[in-house]
Amino acid sequence: MQIGPIALRSPVVLAPMAGVTNVAFRTLCRELELARAGTVSGLYVCEMVTARALVERNESTLHMTTFGPDESPRSLQLYTVDPATTYAAAKMIVDEDMADHIDMNFGCPVPKVTRRGGGAALPYKRKLFGQIVAAAVRATAGTGIPVTVKFRIGIDDDHHTHLDAGRIAAEEGAAAVALHARTAAQRYSGTADWNQIAELKQHVTGIPVLGNGDIFVADDALKMMAETGCDGVVIGRGCLGRPWLFAELSAAFNGVDAPVPPTLGEVADIARRHGQLLAAHFGEDKGMRDIRKHVAWYLHGFPAGADLRRGLALVKTLAELDELLSQLEPDVPFPPAAEGPRGRQGSPGSVTLPEGWLRDPDDCTVPSGADVMHSGG
Repeated sequence: MQIGPIALRSPVVLAPMAGVTNVAFRTLCRELELARAGTVSGLYVCEMVTARALVERNESTLHMTTFGPDESPRSLQLYTVDPATTYAAAKMIVDEDMADHIDMNFGCPVPKVTRRGGGAALPYKRKLFGQIVAAAVRATAGTGIPVTVKFRIGIDDDHHTHLDAGRIAAEEGAAAVALHARTAAQRYSGTADWNQIAELKQHVTGIPVLGNGDIFVADDALKMMAETGCDGVVIGRGCLGRPWLFAELSAAFNGVDAPVPPTLGEVADIARRHGQLLAAHFGEDKGMRDIRKHVAWYLHGFPAGADLRRGLALVKTLAELDELLSQLEPDVPFPPAAEGPRGRQGSPGSVTLPEGWLRDPDDCTVPSGADVMHSGG
C-alpha cells in the first residue's frame, strides 16, 4: 500500500490509542513482527497529541512524540480543531523533523471532546473540516510528508458525515482516509458496519481508503478487505494484549504460514519486555503503573489465579513484575478464550454537542475551548 511517498509492504496500520501506542508499545509490536514474520511491514502510529499543546511545547506532549532510534516511518497523529493551529503544528513537525507522516483524528467519541465540537463532532462542519485538512497539507507541501485523516461514520444514524469527509479530505490533498465504521453514538459498542467502508471506497477513488473496526484476528482483516474493497486496515483494540497480531497480519498479507500463537510462558516474556520498555520511557514508577492494564489484557483467557492477577494489578517494580510473571505456567497453550474483543466497549448513547451545533454545517467558526482540555496530550 502506498500513502503518498511511503510504501508499506503490508496494508496494516496501528491505530493511535491514548495511553497505549507510545514508543514502548510500538517498539514491542515492531520487534515481534520482525522476530515472528521476518519483517516490519506496516505503519505504527503514535498516540494522539494535541496540535495546540504541541505548538505551546507542552513538556508531556513533546514526550509523547518520542520515536525509537530505528523507527521508520515515524507517524504522528494530531487532534485539532483550528486551521491556524493545525498549520503551525504541521509546520513545526516539518521544520523540526519530528515525523515522516501526519494523521489527523476526527473520530474521538468521548463526551468531553464532542461537547465542545471536537473529535467525531467536527466533520459535521464541512467547511471547517476542509480548512483544517487544507492547512496541514499546505504546511507539508513539497516535504514528502503525507497527511491522512481518520473519522467515523458520523455523529449518529441521523447524521452521517463520512462520505462528505472522505470527498473533502481527498479534494484538499489528503494522501489517504481511514473510516472507523461506527458512529460517535455507538462509541465502541455493537458491531462495526463494514458496508459503510465499502460505500466510502466507492465514493473516494483517488486515494487509499482504510477500514477500521472489529479486526481481532488476521482473518478478520482479509475478510474486511475482500468484502469492502478497502485498500488497507487499521488495527485498534484487537492488538491490546496481543502485540504479536501484526506478525500474524504480515504473514497473512504476504502469503506465508502464520506464526504459532505464543504459550503462556512466551506471553509472560512479552509482558516482561513491555514492562522494561515502559520503564525506559517513563521511569520505573510510572512504567509499572502503566503495565498493569496491559497485563490484564495479556492474561485474557489464560488460567491465572486471583491472587496472582491481583498482585499484577498492583505491581510497583520491574523485579516484582518479573517475580509475579515467573509464577505463570509456561507451557499452557494459547487458548481460544483469549481471542475476540478486548478493551473498552461500553454502551451506545446520545452524543453531547455544543448548543446549536447541528444548525449550520457550513459554519466555519472554530469551536471555543475544544482543544484546551487536551493541552498536554
